[in-house]
Amino acid sequence: MRVTQSMLSGNMLRNLSSSYEKMGRLQDQLSTGKKITRASQDPVVAMKGMSYRTNLTQVEQYKRNFSEAYNWVESTDAALDKATSALQRIRELTVQASNGTYEENQKAAIGQEIQQLKEHLATIANTQVSGKYIFNGNDTSKAPVTLTDGEVTQVSTNENDVKIELSKGIQLGVNVKGTEIFTTSDEPGKGLFSDLSALEKALNNQDTPNGYSKEIGNFLGLLDGHISKVVAERAELGAKSNRLELMEDRVDEQEVIASRILSDNEDADIERVITDMKSQESVYRAALGVGSRIIQPSLLDFLR
Repeated sequence: MRVTQSMLSGNMLRNLSSSYEKMGRLQDQLSTGKKITRASQDPVVAMKGMSYRTNLTQVEQYKRNFSEAYNWVESTDAALDKATSALQRIRELTVQASNGTYEENQKAAIGQEIQQLKEHLATIANTQVSGKYIFNGNDTSKAPVTLTDGEVTQVSTNENDVKIELSKGIQLGVNVKGTEIFTTSDEPGKGLFSDLSALEKALNNQDTPNGYSKEIGNFLGLLDGHISKVVAERAELGAKSNRLELMEDRVDEQEVIASRILSDNEDADIERVITDMKSQESVYRAALGVGSRIIQPSLLDFLR
């Protein structure tokens, strides 16, 4: 086969174009820090990158969910702490009033303070976090306790959990059921607000509802029962908080792993890219030098 000048020139231009393309690809990697800028450059890397990025996005969303969960748990614990303090104060007042030396007007004064504490407990039951009632199960748009003229007239019976997904397929209930604490009932010891109302009437020397005693000291056992319920709910809430911390540590580790896998798949090895870039520049200069020798002298070169 006869090798012509046009064939030599064509091969030279094709090689120079190929060298340019390689240098351009390396420059893109240096500029973006990524192995590819288009899926057509490496479909396998692109498909894996989509899967890894989806996984990382899910982990990041779970981390945001932890903030919401902690907000519920910490706000609920703070509210129950206030409720415990109010109940302990009511118990102290009940112990004082059970003293036989107290006169009727003194007991009535204690009854007024207990009424204020009862209303305070109702406001605690209606605690809101970010506009949501935290003691009304999953019906967070409605107040669980209705207070009318200082008396609790209605208490919610919603017992459903508020669940937040904190890991794939794992949902954790972050609320405390108000039906276990803020209750009302016709049976002594079964309803917090009904027991406090009966205690007020006993202090004011009024007729107490059926089943209740007028003896002030008999209410101490009922109050101890309600305090125990609050303490038990706080203990369960503390267990949930500990689990939240363990789950958050696990999700943090998953985020690190997902980020590393995504980086290994997509990020370019900058040291290697720089080395390849320098090598390609040397090849390009050599190609230009060879090309200058291949091109034959023109008529102008002879006329000089």
